[in-house]
Amino acid sequence: MTQRPPVPPFTEATALLKVQAAEDAWNTRDPERVALAYTEDSEWRNRDVFLRGRPEIVAFLRAKWERELNYRLRKELWAYTGNRISVRFEYEWHDASEQWWRSYGNEQWEFDANGLMCRRYASINDLVITAADRRLGH
Repeated sequence: MTQRPPVPPFTEATALLKVQAAEDAWNTRDPERVALAYTEDSEWRNRDVFLRGRPEIVAFLRAKWERELNYRLRKELWAYTGNRISVRFEYEWHDASEQWWRSYGNEQWEFDANGLMCRRYASINDLVITAADRRLGH
């Protein structure tokens, strides 16, 4: 079985490492790489979309990053306990018409004993911004 350190139970230090690893992976915009952090049967809720398993996650992320161009993400540890971590995040992106957006949200993560995420529940809101309002990189 594949292990993805750090593994639960989390300390503040290991939870921070897990959050940074997730931020780094998502900023690659590589669906296959990102999906490796999840169990084969991982359960997701992303806004109003419900997914199960790596193939659905990869397809979802592929479509996401085809639509959300120049995506840049920041995650912040909010809380942790045992095998769960909660984060707040924001990311910026633009659509095909060059309209910029900032998306805000919260995620609840649950991990298996090997450090793979078995559940991810995300609530996200979008805000229209101008290119001049960007904060997360150019």
